[in-house]
Amino acid sequence: MSACCFLIPGDWNTPTGGYIYDRRMVLALREAGWTVEVCCLDGAWPDPDTAELAAASARIAALADGTLVVADGLAFGTLAEVVAPHAERLRWVALVHHPLHLESGLSDATRQQRLTSETQALRHARHVVVPSPATAIDVAAMGVPAAHISVVEPGTDAVPMVATRARNGPLRLLCVATLTPRKGHSLLLQALAGLMHLDWELHNVGSATRDPDTAAHLFALAAPLGARVTWHGEVTGQALHAHYADADVFVLASLHEGFGMVITEALAHGLPVVASDAGALAQTLPGGAGLQVPAGEVAPLQAALNRMLTDAALRERLGACARVAAEGLPAWPRQATRLALALERVA
Repeated sequence: MSACCFLIPGDWNTPTGGYIYDRRMVLALREAGWTVEVCCLDGAWPDPDTAELAAASARIAALADGTLVVADGLAFGTLAEVVAPHAERLRWVALVHHPLHLESGLSDATRQQRLTSETQALRHARHVVVPSPATAIDVAAMGVPAAHISVVEPGTDAVPMVATRARNGPLRLLCVATLTPRKGHSLLLQALAGLMHLDWELHNVGSATRDPDTAAHLFALAAPLGARVTWHGEVTGQALHAHYADADVFVLASLHEGFGMVITEALAHGLPVVASDAGALAQTLPGGAGLQVPAGEVAPLQAALNRMLTDAALRERLGACARVAAEGLPAWPRQATRLALALERVA
């Protein structure tokens, strides 16, 4: 069987890591000869309302018996009661980018509710695919046997390297991340507030509409830093590539990551990196390609940024290591082959 259905919450063209992973895997599987149906579920996932749950239930009920269903965890983790009646007739594979209960900014009650729901849903999955060994550990902690978990890391696209970024004016820091609490923008802004004596500018790429409250808080926090901080919103394609090409340093202060695709994108562009060690980032960032700091702490982040901004030789050395690391990054077709092997075990 070389056919499956991808169950995707919302618009699969959304330019975030999880959606990019889903979309690129679907396209690569199709290129490899698979028949892949895409079933998008409308709704505010992972918090759908009653009508959205009912619509998802109807879509799932309409799937033919025996269908191999690859369900994105953003929806699957909330669908335990919907999935249960179809646990035997459909072949479920959960695609968990990061567990829902590990999102930052949740109340204790919401965190527990999500943990309970996702744990129950995963019991109905015949297999679970995750993007990193760190996420495999998180999923195993919810009761999934290790033999039922496959690690399939994201692929990358080869891009032209910018060998030298020497320029007059401020050093250009780039952060690519949706404006949510988990991405740690507030920590980054606090760290940079203590480095106003240095010549830098911060360019933020990422949606400000998915969490308007957090975005408003970040805009207010950045206001004292003036024109040094720019918010570009959500960009894709060549515009995003241009931001990487124009940057001197990539920064990411996340509080948790299931993989951190933007790190490999930064490596592919030959950028030195300053990042936290949250979740899978400890494995995603090669040691010689950047400076890694404890997640959630401002002082170490500020110290790492200070080193990066003031030491041109360090930036060049780390950038050279990033370029070497980029040569070993897997392409999407190769990773789709690994995903296909995991799916064939279920099919």
